[in-house]
Amino acid sequence: MKLSDRASSIAESPTLAVSAKAAQMRADGIDVIGFGAGEPDFPTPPHIIAAAKKALDDGQTYYPKPASGIPILKDAIRGKLSRENGLTYKANEVVVTVGGKMACNLVFQALLNPGDEVIIPVPYWVSYPEMVKLAGGTPVFVAGEEANGFRVTPDQIRGAMTDRTRVLLLNYPSNPAGHMYSPDEVRAIAAQMAGTDVVVISDEIYDRLVLDGSEFLSFAAVSDDAFQRTLTLNSASKTYSMTGWRLGFVAGDSALVKAVAKLQSQGTSGAATFAQVAYAAALDGDQGCVTTMRDAFVERCSFMVDALGAMDGVQCYRPNGAFYVFPNVSGTYARLGVSSSAEFAERLLEEARVAVVPGSAFGMDSNVRLSFATSMKAIQEGLRRIATFVAGV
Repeated sequence: MKLSDRASSIAESPTLAVSAKAAQMRADGIDVIGFGAGEPDFPTPPHIIAAAKKALDDGQTYYPKPASGIPILKDAIRGKLSRENGLTYKANEVVVTVGGKMACNLVFQALLNPGDEVIIPVPYWVSYPEMVKLAGGTPVFVAGEEANGFRVTPDQIRGAMTDRTRVLLLNYPSNPAGHMYSPDEVRAIAAQMAGTDVVVISDEIYDRLVLDGSEFLSFAAVSDDAFQRTLTLNSASKTYSMTGWRLGFVAGDSALVKAVAKLQSQGTSGAATFAQVAYAAALDGDQGCVTTMRDAFVERCSFMVDALGAMDGVQCYRPNGAFYVFPNVSGTYARLGVSSSAEFAERLLEEARVAVVPGSAFGMDSNVRLSFATSMKAIQEGLRRIATFVAGV
């Protein structure tokens, strides 16, 4: 059967592919340590599950009404944004989506026309370029220097702008490198955008998972100008360990939010009603579960960064947030006889039984991504295997 050009041109998500391969190897009885998955290893907190169970018992199993998000969740989202991010939105300026990934995808569908350019800092989350291309847009990459903590500068952004630039996409703390922008850096980028008609998509999915005590500043909170041009994206997945619940949101201009809701109404009819009730309970409830997870990530992060940095030929930037490290392993390529991050990752999996994601999936072929959203026991054993592998023993 002949496929559409759209389906034929899209790449499979490398992160999901790595996780699937590792899972299959485990199913085949092979002892694999997986550092590929971008999801917390903690169970969804009990009070969130209890809220979902009650919603089910109460018969909340029908289509969400409205499809853009039930009122109790929109109110909870607006409360979170006001309380934690200093952002005030009306109900018609928020739309609930089927996961953060869908939030991003729908925004591109609502914003882009063929040939519109989207500036994407490198390294980037694997799905950004594919989503842009699916919406008819053109990704324009701006490389964040590793020496600058992978952060791009306002001058770099300005230099990439043309009369076709429609969107600047920011993600901080970042997947894959875990870097973030200080409040002063956020203000400087916002100042560079002032006076343009560029829309800023601020993907803040890891805003609660800042690991080093740094101050997080939402892009839209910088100024009235930034607020008007920014679409803020977030989800339940990372903060509350709700990856399988598929809940995200977009907050911003009411006309754009309405367009996203309209697209969603023709696609999914909205997120499951009982799951939305659970997300509201997560946002409005005890936040101790977030602190518990974050404290564990801090400990794991320090261990992983120190262990990787001690390996010959490996350099590892210490992330500010999220739950990934993105070490530069190119110093091992000659010794191992590999020429790319894909070769490195493939041999690491086949020979050492450790799954990582090649940096080429994120736009940097000298690096690989490891998630520390797994147990300390698995981290210790996995890093022992990596150390043996890179030493060429």
